[in-house]
Amino acid sequence: MGQLHGGRAATGSLIGLALGDALGFPTEFSDVPGILAKCGPWRGMDLPTPAFVTDDTQMTLALGRGLRTAMARGELTAAGLERPVRDEYVAWWRSPDNNRAPGGTCLRACELLSAPSRAWAEASQIASKGCGANMRVAPIGLVPGLTAAQRSGAAQFQSALTHGHPTGLAASDLTAYAVRALADGARPAELPGLLRGYAHAQRTVYREDWLGDLWRRSQDPTAVSFIARGWDECLGVLDRLDAALAAPDPEADPCLATGAGWIAEEALATGLLCFLLFPEEPLTALRRAACTSGDSDSIACLAGAFAGAWLGAGAWPEEWAGRIEYREELLALGTAWDA
Repeated sequence: MGQLHGGRAATGSLIGLALGDALGFPTEFSDVPGILAKCGPWRGMDLPTPAFVTDDTQMTLALGRGLRTAMARGELTAAGLERPVRDEYVAWWRSPDNNRAPGGTCLRACELLSAPSRAWAEASQIASKGCGANMRVAPIGLVPGLTAAQRSGAAQFQSALTHGHPTGLAASDLTAYAVRALADGARPAELPGLLRGYAHAQRTVYREDWLGDLWRRSQDPTAVSFIARGWDECLGVLDRLDAALAAPDPEADPCLATGAGWIAEEALATGLLCFLLFPEEPLTALRRAACTSGDSDSIACLAGAFAGAWLGAGAWPEEWAGRIEYREELLALGTAWDA
């Protein structure tokens, strides 16, 4: 059904992600009363001028470029994906445009990745499940031609380069799965159940072909116990999402129901909640996500990625989409993947 909304899911998702990011950028470190005092009623929030984005969109593009390079060289594997994505992450870290309050985990990991001889797993921040890995993972869900196993492995691997915590891996996998499901036409109301089923099915699957022996850097006794810990935390936040959807309150701060979004599983759940409260009203979903007490830009970028994957490129009015920062590069990736 999603494609009946106009198609071009990749373009819609990438533009939606960037629009949410830009809308949430000015509100990220404010509480809801402060946002309302500054912006007026949340349902009337307008896209800032100029529409600058944060590291969320910058790193999404970095991953997208690395993924495009890797797939142009043949079948997608960990060995094929590592160097292009690692190079893009390090280039982002070195860029003068990397001045949008980036997360500390990404900065630390990318500095370590910049040493060419260092194994990637030694750079991975195994204790961090910050949202920095799943805010950028949408390209893995949008690029055509991947098997389910490749999509899962690549989603976890791109997380592991910076955020090695098992919940960061699982939340990235779930985010990519959700984007792909919506692009393929899964109905929004079905999504929480699909995510729960996927999490249960993946709970004891450690993707050694992608992650190597990353788990050995944790305190877990086995690879399976390591990855199950991440999926269990994601299943826990899906419980909170279900409870919020059972008694929806569009006027309440979504962070009160599913968390502030600074950590991976909460960013996923709260971004999903904002989308699922308004599945046919994408701008309202973005505005609700931007008017939150937590990591508003990351919550809104995920809500935009979900809404755009479901509704297609036509979800976004040209008056907004036409002035988003990095528009040409977002459109180039989206157009290539929609083709």
